[in-house]
Amino acid sequence: MADSPRRSNGGLFEGTAWHYARYRPDYPQSFFADLVERFHLDSTGRLLDLGCGTGQLAIPLAAHVAEVVGMDPEPEMLVAAARCARAAEVTNVVWEQGGSTDLSGALGQFRMVTMGRSFHWMDREQVLDALDAMVEQNGAIVLANDSCLVRPTTAWQQSVEDIQRRYLPRELAPADPLPGRLNRAVDHHTHEQVLARSPFSQVDRSLYEFDRPWTTEQVIGYLYSTSLPLRRLLGDRRPEFEHEITETLQAIEPDALIEPVKLEVLTATRQ
Repeated sequence: MADSPRRSNGGLFEGTAWHYARYRPDYPQSFFADLVERFHLDSTGRLLDLGCGTGQLAIPLAAHVAEVVGMDPEPEMLVAAARCARAAEVTNVVWEQGGSTDLSGALGQFRMVTMGRSFHWMDREQVLDALDAMVEQNGAIVLANDSCLVRPTTAWQQSVEDIQRRYLPRELAPADPLPGRLNRAVDHHTHEQVLARSPFSQVDRSLYEFDRPWTTEQVIGYLYSTSLPLRRLLGDRRPEFEHEITETLQAIEPDALIEPVKLEVLTATRQ
C-alpha cells in the first residue's frame, strides 16, 4: 500500500485529512450488504473507488473483492487512508494519487467503480466516457450521496450553519456545489440524468433513511473536514467559534444531536 504518495500542488481538501478520517460519518451496513448481494461480490474482481478520501467506501468493500484501487488527488488523504486500512487489517487496497482527469487504461479493468460524495466535483461526462473503457461489460458504477450535516433539516443544524456563516466573509460562505461544477460554468442536470445519457444508461435508485447521532466534537471536526478551509480561515478566532458552537448546541439539544439522513444510491450499468 502506498504510504507516501506524491505531494500535491494544493487542492480542495488540502489540510483536511486528519479531520476527514476521524469525523466523516461512515455508510450504513445495510448499504454495503445490498451492494454485495445485488452485484454478487464474491471476493473476486477489482473495484475502483474514485475520490476515495480516507477510505470510507474502499476499506469496507475490500473484503468482497480481490483488489481495491483507492484514488484521490490529495496525498494527505491517501496517507490517512493507508493508516485506516492498516488499523482495519485490510491489505488488498492500493492507493493511487490522481483525480478524475487521470483515468486511463493503465489502471486496469474493474468490476465496479464507486464514488461517495465526490461525483459533483468532476467533469461527469468525461469521467463516464473514460470509465466506459475501464469497466467490465457487466460491471457497474455506484454513486452514494447523503444529506450533508450543513444542509439543515433540524434547528441545531441550522444554528451550526448560521454560526459558520457569521464567522466567514460573505464571499466565502459555503454554498452547495452544483452537480458537475467542474463540467461547465452552470450544469443543473442531476447525476441520474447524466448517467442516463452515458454508456451506463440503466440507472436504479435506492434510498436509505436513518438517524445519525452526533457529538459536539464530531460536529466541529466535520466542519473542519470540508472543502472550505474553515480551520485556517478562522485563525485566532477558532477558540471563540468552537465555544459558540458548543454553547449553542448544548442549549438547543442538551441530550442528543440527531441528524435525519437520506442516503441516495444510484447504480448504473450498461443496457
